[in-house]
Amino acid sequence: MQQAAHLVNLVITTGEPAGVGPEVSLAASLEFLREHADARITLLGNDQLLTLSKGLSSELSSRLQIQSFPLGAPVVLGSLNSQNAQYVVNLLDQAIDGCQQGLFDAMVTAPLQKSIINEAGTPFTGHTEYLAQRCKVSHVVMMLCAPLPIGFLGLKVPRDLRVALVTTHLPLKEVAPAVSYDLILETIQIVNQDLQQKFGIAKPIIRMAGLNPHAGESGYLGREEIDAISPSIEAAKKMGIHVSGPYPGDTMFDPESVAQVDAFIAMYHDQGLAPFKFVTFGNGVNVTLGLPIIRTSVDHGTALDIAGKGVADSKSMLEALRLAYKLALNKRKQV
Repeated sequence: MQQAAHLVNLVITTGEPAGVGPEVSLAASLEFLREHADARITLLGNDQLLTLSKGLSSELSSRLQIQSFPLGAPVVLGSLNSQNAQYVVNLLDQAIDGCQQGLFDAMVTAPLQKSIINEAGTPFTGHTEYLAQRCKVSHVVMMLCAPLPIGFLGLKVPRDLRVALVTTHLPLKEVAPAVSYDLILETIQIVNQDLQQKFGIAKPIIRMAGLNPHAGESGYLGREEIDAISPSIEAAKKMGIHVSGPYPGDTMFDPESVAQVDAFIAMYHDQGLAPFKFVTFGNGVNVTLGLPIIRTSVDHGTALDIAGKGVADSKSMLEALRLAYKLALNKRKQV
């Protein structure tokens, strides 16, 4: 086995204890470690929910650590309990602190239930916003990534589909007032910078959506494209960023662009993630851009209805681990 100092150290927050987080975290970890002999994973959660097989090899078990946290209340799979909300937040805090202190190279998050954390008295909009607050970063960007195989939409080589968002968890009526020139320009800059620094893409190609149908149709269907989106794109171009648009949301993801574009930027959550999730079949990974640490996540929820039934699919968690590993290696190359 490689020396611990050379291993890529990943940490997983196993999320809502009543959901599928613990089981997909454990299953994906074992598969990932069989693929990568130069990695080690620390699972954060309650050890009663993370039972290792007795037939596990000593070499594999030495690279999979479980750091147990006490639950606030006994877990009934599929049944939420606000008494376990602080437990979920504690897992996040431990992973963030460990990454900031250099104990871990990257963190991967299993799904949690935002409503339960809020019900327990902690204001919580989502992982992305919480990470920004804890890392003292004013603006982060949510981006979904997934590998596309040869032949999909006529692809001649495998290609990663990446979709970033200008706004994240906002009610639709609040999106238009939020998409300001400054917010859009900062989003473009963050996406471009992290594609270069974390993904190792020297000259990223970025494609940006408009907000309104037909990208506003010259102002007839809205002025956001004229007043904010187009000016921000032009400003980014002057900075040397290879970004184009705004494109109508319903035609932005054409087969030719999927084969060439490194990242698409959508104005709001469903504009970008509906087409993304339709074509990625549960293999998507959520990565937070603009942070001083590396964070990836699954692109699904807690799936309370199937928790503990042995049918939860761990593919998204496995892809999240694979991407975190790649980003950690890219970061090491730059040090």
